Amino acid sequence: MLKFIDNWLNKITMYRLILYYLIGLWLVAIVFSALGIMPYRVSALLFSAFFITVVCWVVNKVFAIVYKAPMNMESLYITAFILVLIITPNQPTNYLQYLSLAGWAAVWAMASKFIFAYRNKHIFNPAAIAVVITSFALNQSATWWVGTAPMAFFVIIGGILIVRKIRRTDLLLSFFGVSLTLIFGYYLWVGQNFWTIAQNSLLSSSLLFFAFVMLTEPLTTPPTRKLRIIYGALTGFLSAPFIHLGSIYFTPELALVLGNIFSFAVSPKHKLILSLRNITKIANDTYHFWFDSDRELTFKPGQYLEWTLSHPQPDSRGNRRYFTIASAPTEKGIGLGVKFYPQSSTFKQHLAQLKPGDQIIAAQLAGDFTLPTDPNKKLVLIAGGIGITPFRSMIQYLIDTKEQRDIVLMYSNNQLADIAYQDILTAAQKQLNLKTIYVLTDQATMPANWHGEKGYIDAAMITRTIPDHQERLFYISGPHSMVVSAIEALKLLKITGDHIKTDFFPGFA
Repeated sequence: MLKFIDNWLNKITMYRLILYYLIGLWLVAIVFSALGIMPYRVSALLFSAFFITVVCWVVNKVFAIVYKAPMNMESLYITAFILVLIITPNQPTNYLQYLSLAGWAAVWAMASKFIFAYRNKHIFNPAAIAVVITSFALNQSATWWVGTAPMAFFVIIGGILIVRKIRRTDLLLSFFGVSLTLIFGYYLWVGQNFWTIAQNSLLSSSLLFFAFVMLTEPLTTPPTRKLRIIYGALTGFLSAPFIHLGSIYFTPELALVLGNIFSFAVSPKHKLILSLRNITKIANDTYHFWFDSDRELTFKPGQYLEWTLSHPQPDSRGNRRYFTIASAPTEKGIGLGVKFYPQSSTFKQHLAQLKPGDQIIAAQLAGDFTLPTDPNKKLVLIAGGIGITPFRSMIQYLIDTKEQRDIVLMYSNNQLADIAYQDILTAAQKQLNLKTIYVLTDQATMPANWHGEKGYIDAAMITRTIPDHQERLFYISGPHSMVVSAIEALKLLKITGDHIKTDFFPGFA
């Protein structure tokens, strides 16, 4: 079952998954309202979604024209449906109050992406800052009506899928750890029942939806694991319902806005406009794209960027992708290595059609899949297919800086023609004494004179080719199935988890 879920998750982008999740919650609320399980009119839920989405679209369109920026429809709809799910639908007695609250919040949610931005990157979660501004300006706030017992099961199931997709368990655990510790500690101290606290804090509160959807928003999340843990803990502390500053009590949205300030302070501020320089074929159906940037990017080999390519009629995988930077910080320009598959996404189809001078946007530099600071650490780099890209960045960096490290590279591909960046790997063998172990898995196309390894990387192959494997750190990058298989092999060899690093590499769609 988990394999089926992972395969499905690998075929859909994170943003599209979140959008489907939000729309799904709205549809569940409509069914529950029709059945009398929830106290809302179906017409009110329909009108709420229509009104907020239209306002968001109009305001976003106006600001996009003024700022000469492309419209990101996925982001627009995600923000709109977050507002739909946290602002109580209009009731017969409060039409004007609803219209002022929802309209004002929708306006500010879109405007904040342009006004509260640095180098074209917004600072605050749009829905959170909109509700905060509305609360102070109109003395009206979101009720977070999605956080009710009837909706809890669906919030949790969808939230788990999101966390599994984006690999942000560290952020969620730090948030829930601090927040729930404070909540349970305080209310137990004042004499409340444990199960009542659990009911009020989890099943009948905003906490779960807030954490799964808004806290994890990529553009306002710190780039590394350590900083994400601090960010989650800080937001968890501030979101406790009894935390206040004078007469101002910290709501979830206010806690997130303050957390966003911390995240902005510790995160890279880049949003790059990249112009295509050229495209080079480096292997079977695999190409290296060179881009020139409008500003310098400081990064570590192995980190990744979010790439946005606006194009008409994007498919279900959307117009954004995460790709590891294939170039080294010592090289001029930004490199991107891409494998094209049959029936590629519309994103990749349009990427392949780019001409020199065409532009793509890159932002949200992040990632912990980087070389250890201690150059004496002995390493094994295990790559599968286009998963070689972070290692290409690392190896080119070591060549350029003439830094010697004890590294073994295991590089697995289906066929000989699939091996990418052979020129750089050959240069590294000569200049860095890099030991490269090539592995081919397709027996039918394997050359008769093949002297490399055959089959899949397993415990026996690692033991045979790397006698001192117990002394090494392992870095693994490639398709999800290959990464899982390699981890299982290392566990059989008693390699502990702190000696294994895997790349968050969702760029295969």
